[in-house]
Amino acid sequence: MSSKTLNSKAEPKARPAEIVREYSFPGVNDVAGVTHDGRHVWAATGASIIAFDPASGEKTRTLECAGDAGTAFDGKHIYQIAETRIDKIDPATGKVVATIPAPGSGSDSGLTWAEGSLWVGQYRDRRIHQVDPKTGAIQRTIESNRFVTGVTWVDGELWHGTWEGDDSEIRRIDPKSGAVIERLQMPHGTGVSGLESDGADLFYAGGGKSGTVRAVRRPKAAKAA
Repeated sequence: MSSKTLNSKAEPKARPAEIVREYSFPGVNDVAGVTHDGRHVWAATGASIIAFDPASGEKTRTLECAGDAGTAFDGKHIYQIAETRIDKIDPATGKVVATIPAPGSGSDSGLTWAEGSLWVGQYRDRRIHQVDPKTGAIQRTIESNRFVTGVTWVDGELWHGTWEGDDSEIRRIDPKSGAVIERLQMPHGTGVSGLESDGADLFYAGGGKSGTVRAVRRPKAAKAA
C-alpha cells in the first residue's frame, strides 16, 4: 500500500452546487450510501436498501439488507457497508453472497466501484482507500484535507462529499496528490452523506438524517478532458 501526500496548494474558490431535484420517501428518515445501476438509484436507509426511478421518483425495490454507510454497484452486484464489513449483495434476491472486512473497522463512509476495485471513504481519517473487492486488502490510499463522506469516480475524475457541521461540499480531487481541483458548495445546512455519479450529467447525493436524495448538476467544465 502506498499513501499519497496531500498537495498544499491553495484551494479553488467554491461555486454553488446546482440542485436539480430532491427525492424523499415515506418512512425513510436517513440516507447513507447511494449508487446508480444505469437505470435506478439505490439508497441505503439503515435497515434496508431501496431503489427508485430517478425520472418518476417512484420507489421500485426494497432489499431487507443492513446499510448504514456507502453503497456501490459493479455492474452485477451491490456492495454495501454495514458496520465493520462490506457485503456483496445479489440485487435480484437481496441475498448476501460474500463479505469482506471494511478497512476502517466501522469508521467507513463512502463507497464506489471503479477500475475493478472498491473505493472506500474514511470519514474522520480524511482518506479514500482503493480496496480489493475479493479480500478487502488496501491497495493504495489517497489523503484528503476534509472529512470524507460519499465517493465516486466518473470519466477518470475522483469526487467526494464532505460534511462538517452545517457545511457540505462535493469536491473533485487529484487522485495522485489529493489536491482539490473543484468545489461545489451545498446550501448551508444541507448535508452530503453518500455520493454517486450517473455517468453523465448528475451526481446523486444522500442527505443523511433529512431522508432525502438530491440530484446535483455535474459542472460542464469538469467534463472537459
